[in-house]
Amino acid sequence: MATTDLQKFAGRPFSFYPPILNIEHNEWTYQEGSWSEVRVRNTKTGQDLWIPRRFLGEVSQVDKPVMIVGLEQELEYAAGMVAPHRRRVIEIPAAGKSAESEVGGEPEKIPPPSGPSATERRIQHLILLTLAVAVSVAFLATLLTRGRQSSERVSFEPVLQAELDLTAEDDYFAVVRKLGQPSRDRWKPGAGERQFRALDYPALGITVILMGADRESARYIGAKDRQWRTVHSVKLPGGVSTDSILRSLKPF
Repeated sequence: MATTDLQKFAGRPFSFYPPILNIEHNEWTYQEGSWSEVRVRNTKTGQDLWIPRRFLGEVSQVDKPVMIVGLEQELEYAAGMVAPHRRRVIEIPAAGKSAESEVGGEPEKIPPPSGPSATERRIQHLILLTLAVAVSVAFLATLLTRGRQSSERVSFEPVLQAELDLTAEDDYFAVVRKLGQPSRDRWKPGAGERQFRALDYPALGITVILMGADRESARYIGAKDRQWRTVHSVKLPGGVSTDSILRSLKPF
């Protein structure tokens, strides 16, 4: 079953496969979604995560012992965000001669690792069976949902990113030069590690968002539409997208 049908299972617990790294409890429920992301909640800790749809695979038809949502690649949770896991390659030095072998003794024999237990084999067989069933119905499910996917993508793109011509280097004055004076200019109340500034442009149907450690250093991070949905985001130095920051930002 296609991933865009995940909202049909709201309230039903499921597990990701492979599990998200750095999160111990692998049981979730669907909360909400957009054309690009879905929000899920951990049933044990109550933690919410935004998962980009491009990482979601197929939803299994078999829900015994638990429904499984496949992931296209292994993910990990770090710094409040979910991102692809990058495996570190560690070079193993060549094994030297042991002290025992140098004096003529026999090297220490290391017993071979034991194979998987019967329980682990049953779990592996269950996962393979579930994925096989999901793949067998994927083609039919894709045909049934393709029309709805297209309509969702159109409805959530009221502003073309190319029309904004804004980058993470643009400050307030750069935004005004490109878009003109905003109809409304305000700062998010309260002090904290981040300062947020909102510039309203009703003619474009957007609110431009600036962020900085202080008000003088605030720079462009994206734009919201009239329903406070993200319609544009940028990448910060280091390649991290501002999508998650904009998602967590409440209207002000």
